[in-house]
Amino acid sequence: MNNLVKNIPPLTTEQLLEIEELSKMTDEDIDYSDIPPLTDEELARMKENRRRRKNLKNVAS
Repeated sequence: MNNLVKNIPPLTTEQLLEIEELSKMTDEDIDYSDIPPLTDEELARMKENRRRRKNLKNVAS
């Protein structure tokens, strides 16, 4: 575990309640209107980051 993770304070009750409420949201409930759509050029430049996918770790456990 790196130092950044070690130094994070515990979540408050308010934060835990907010996370619980957010976890109940569906994709349709999320407002994406403040995020500009990607252009065709941006989409064409994207590629899967295979290295990252191989090294995924569950940091919650």
